[in-house]
Amino acid sequence: METETGSGAQLWGEDEAVEALAAPPEERGEGEGRPEEDLETAMEVEEEEKKEEGEKGGNGEEGETPQPALDLGDSEHQEDADVLRLDTGDESADSGGGGSCSSDGDGDKPGTALQRLGSEGDVPFPDTFQTNNLLFYERFKAYQDYMLADCKASEVKEFTAEYLEKVLEPFGWQAIWRTDVFEVLVEVVDVEYSTLKAVVRLSDPFLCEPQGATFTLGFMQELLALKGNQLLLQELWVAFDESGEFDQTALAIEHVRFFYKHVWRSWDEEDDDDFDYFVRCVEPRLRLYYDILENRVSSALVADYHNLLSQCEELYRKFLNIRNSLSGSDSDSEAENVSVVEGVKLYDRIEHLKQKLKLIENPLLRYVFGYQKHARLQAKGIRPAGTTITHVVSATVTSNILACLLRDKLSPASCNEEIEIQFHSDPLSAMNACYEGDRIIICPGHYSVEGALYVADSIELEGYGFPDDVVIEKRGKGDAFVECAGADVKISNLKLIQHDAIEGILSVHQGKTKLENCVLQCETTGVAVRKSAELFMKNSDLYGAKGAGVEIYPGSTCTLMGNGIHHCKEGILIKDFLDEHYEVPKITLVSNVIHNNEGYGVVLVKPAISCDATEATLASLEGKITDIPSSGEVLCTVGEEVPERASGELDPYGRMDAAKHTEGNSEITNELSAASLKKKQLRKKRLSILGITEADNDLMSQEMFVSIAGNQFRRNGKGSFGTFLY
Repeated sequence: METETGSGAQLWGEDEAVEALAAPPEERGEGEGRPEEDLETAMEVEEEEKKEEGEKGGNGEEGETPQPALDLGDSEHQEDADVLRLDTGDESADSGGGGSCSSDGDGDKPGTALQRLGSEGDVPFPDTFQTNNLLFYERFKAYQDYMLADCKASEVKEFTAEYLEKVLEPFGWQAIWRTDVFEVLVEVVDVEYSTLKAVVRLSDPFLCEPQGATFTLGFMQELLALKGNQLLLQELWVAFDESGEFDQTALAIEHVRFFYKHVWRSWDEEDDDDFDYFVRCVEPRLRLYYDILENRVSSALVADYHNLLSQCEELYRKFLNIRNSLSGSDSDSEAENVSVVEGVKLYDRIEHLKQKLKLIENPLLRYVFGYQKHARLQAKGIRPAGTTITHVVSATVTSNILACLLRDKLSPASCNEEIEIQFHSDPLSAMNACYEGDRIIICPGHYSVEGALYVADSIELEGYGFPDDVVIEKRGKGDAFVECAGADVKISNLKLIQHDAIEGILSVHQGKTKLENCVLQCETTGVAVRKSAELFMKNSDLYGAKGAGVEIYPGSTCTLMGNGIHHCKEGILIKDFLDEHYEVPKITLVSNVIHNNEGYGVVLVKPAISCDATEATLASLEGKITDIPSSGEVLCTVGEEVPERASGELDPYGRMDAAKHTEGNSEITNELSAASLKKKQLRKKRLSILGITEADNDLMSQEMFVSIAGNQFRRNGKGSFGTFLY
């Protein structure tokens, strides 16, 4: 659900009407402002209005009276609560959201606008409110307008407490206290807003459902006494009540629970407070949650995100322990100095992980992120009998097709050996039957495949005919279409069509893949060349990618010759991540036509990291600096100034004339050389701060481009070349 803030205003365009309904009668023009030239006519009008208001009040809509138990302090707070109640109830139903907060069957009830969630256990617990399936914009608006607004990260708890104080019932409601080992029914007798806790007592009768153990009444009383009879609000699920009196209580607790489970990070409070916390952190994390929920993010990227999050939390705990130990000691011993150095290293690792987390959380940068893992493709190796097989794929085999195949592809004379042939009706079954060295020939036809094509061995996949005559179309939602990890894979004369995908149309994870004379009709990203992989793509046509047509990762080798890359978001995306141990990619661009892309023809993505980050970290450990600048801003620049380069630095074939370069080739070379130099200088400065030295390698060995010649850039929306800083 990629709803932007601007477009969200359209979803919430009924606010003025809601406020009008929540306003006093005299503001609605029902008091003094009503004309009364004729007393009898006025009385009839008044009786008719009362009748209409009574009908509205009967179905729980505008005529519903405010709940007396809501202690909101003043009329302004009362109006806020009424707006929130109507937004989360009636508006969600009007928006066609499937009734995440309302039910068609609840229209006859006088109070609640929330659904009932039945109890499924053996213990007769009361039902609870269904609040865990709220829509994106419902949570978005609650956090933006009512709970967090424009607070700083350090003010989140304070703002949350103020929000709860306005809408939460202070006592008189039941809730189920849920933990990993038991569920127990409690009664709330008070709320400590500043600590986000509720003062509770066990219900009468005592209801408890343990998970694999026995918890008696006496044990639970002792446990509550140890906690001071106070429980975190996010551990409580409000018992259902048809009156509607506790609707806002249930919604407010759900918003707090969701926030601290899916949005808040333990290091947020120490981040830079100069920016709006909601825009920086809450909105992107909320969008990521719903993108994952709606299968818009690949499973591999989701797994990496959770893994990065766990690593960052663990390292942050260690960092806090070191910092606390330093703050409690005034000595200047060798052990203290070792702790400072260790703390600096930990902080650098934490910042590195946080940067990657931000890339995944930001929907504009998510496709830029390169994750380490790939599908664990297991190569079968050589067939046990030591033979190779030619697999022929055809929906129906006619004598004419067979005769042509025997003449052109299967003649023993052309192979100097006897050929073993197997026939298949679809490409997927042929791929699953392949071993090292096998060959697949696909006859003309339109083939639909449900699963991905995993190529783990060195095989050859060839279409028999022109690409438009041999079409393989991906059906069904999935992460990938074609994934290659074989040492030497060849694909030719095919048209691949992708639908409803999460990842690109072709991913080269490792080994070398040669793609020739193919047509790639993409949907998400196009071809991705992962770290340490190699792609040779020639005379092919790629179009339609919502991301980049070709993604080139650090440490990869990519040769593009005579291809058309067009009508994508970006033409070619070259990734330069924070991982400094990866080599720059080796890229050859010759005679490609890159045109009609929405953004740039070629984009370099690189981090915008302050060179003084390590110094600031060291100072923070010593208690001198508390605020460290964030590097989360995103900039996009074109044609940056670059250092003057030595003559003759780029001479791909020893004979290329610079005058023959198409517009954009020179810019690409200069910009990427400058990026490589800047990155190396940053690395040397960091190492020198830590007292580590390293040899000064020749910059020429880091040159990304092996060759750039004869490329054409036409009608790209933002220009031929751009740099994207994150």
